Amino acid sequence: MSTLTTLRGPARVVARQHRSTLRVAGLLALAGLVVVIGFALWTSHLIDEFDAGSCKASGVSGPACDQRIVDFNGSMSLFSSVLMYAGTALTVLPVIASAFVAGPLIARELESGTYRVAWTQSVTPARWLAAKLAVPTVLLVAGVTVLSVVLAWAQTRTAADFTVDWFDAQVFGATVPVVIGYTLLGIAVGALTGLLVHRTVAAMAVAVVVTGTVMVTLGTLRDGLWPLRTATTTNYGSSDVPLDSWVVGVGRLTASGDRLPMDVCRPYVDQAQEARCMAERDITGWFVDHHPATHLWPLQLVETGIVLALAALAVAVAFRVLRRRTV
Repeated sequence: MSTLTTLRGPARVVARQHRSTLRVAGLLALAGLVVVIGFALWTSHLIDEFDAGSCKASGVSGPACDQRIVDFNGSMSLFSSVLMYAGTALTVLPVIASAFVAGPLIARELESGTYRVAWTQSVTPARWLAAKLAVPTVLLVAGVTVLSVVLAWAQTRTAADFTVDWFDAQVFGATVPVVIGYTLLGIAVGALTGLLVHRTVAAMAVAVVVTGTVMVTLGTLRDGLWPLRTATTTNYGSSDVPLDSWVVGVGRLTASGDRLPMDVCRPYVDQAQEARCMAERDITGWFVDHHPATHLWPLQLVETGIVLALAALAVAVAFRVLRRRTV
């Protein structure tokens, strides 16, 4: 309790110092919520209205229905685009948070020397840094959680042919808990960068590069964070991979179990020539490496664990740097 009490004063100072930025960020978040919720409700109304009508998206019932189907598909496509843009904004938010913490929050005070005033007002350097981190952490974690939940709800309001895929970067990266993990990482990297680079603009640039690099790297390695499932079938069989699966790799399969690229023995105009090629290479079927939709949460938890470990490391190093600075 005493620790929380000692942080209240410095935290209030931080909030007052950056109240304009916090207000703008709050208004932008509120505007985003209104837009997403409004589009979701409007889309639900259009879907109900279309389903109640005589025209169906899969049929042709004359020029009037054709135009209505075109308008309906256009509206659904627009809503899908809105969801993608909203997901992209939420995904890049940790990078923005990192730049804000590195520059205006920490590096600017170190560059101008105003931190000395706080340190001489019975506020220890550790409490000063803790307060600097507490304010954006509480506000950003609460904000991204609400935004992510609303976005996930809106994604369920789309028509069947316009659903978003759970493994898309804009969807996966905007889902709780991984979006919270990246937000905390952005704050931690920003704090460490601000303490190491005492120039506001330079600290912001470095924080953006470091946070962005970590996010892109983990996004590239994401499909390997949980064991893949492999479905195999014969040359004339059909795969039992669910339609909502994340297909990572597809290829040819020989009788001995060797894997070959999918374009082996393709393209051939003559089917007999293609069959001869497959026989020569002993190709008996093909394989599909995939993540089913049930792998969403294992992938989320593993990636979040890695990100939180990196964030904790960055915070620990930041306090160590601060301690050395004050010795």
